[in-house]
Amino acid sequence: MHTGMSTGKSSNRNNGWVHFKTFKQRGEWVELQFMAEATKHRFSISKPWGETQAYDVGIEHSSNFLRVQVKSTVVRSGAGYLCQFKPNHLKKRDYSLKEIDLFAAYVIPEDAWYLIPAVLLLGKRRRTMAMLCPLFPPAKKACYRYECYREAWGLLTKSRTDLAKSGH
Repeated sequence: MHTGMSTGKSSNRNNGWVHFKTFKQRGEWVELQFMAEATKHRFSISKPWGETQAYDVGIEHSSNFLRVQVKSTVVRSGAGYLCQFKPNHLKKRDYSLKEIDLFAAYVIPEDAWYLIPAVLLLGKRRRTMAMLCPLFPPAKKACYRYECYREAWGLLTKSRTDLAKSGH
């Protein structure tokens, strides 16, 4: 039974992330981790050349192609981990639903992935941050809001249209 609490597997399979000198290096490593994990789940992946696209990784499944923006966090805050869903400070514009279908957020210390439809973060009410991976029962129920997207690899089989409906 999934309780929404940490699995306790905080002995990450590769604690090398601690030694990255920049957020860019860590981001590149996390993108590789996502691509490896998606491949383990038998998805075909593609990586856009350069940094001109708003998405980091493309996922192909049947006739579907999803654009995934990969994020990560190690920031412990209250009952869980705080993850930011906004472009880095060097990008001049925000993400758009016309460019991104899904966010993949990696809570590094807990080795936990969240696959969250972009419409939930970029839709009517823009959310730039989210609490993920509660370690103990939080004071606010809203801290559990994204737990149903934890390890939700099946979302990668959905169409863009189906993901867009997640916000309704």
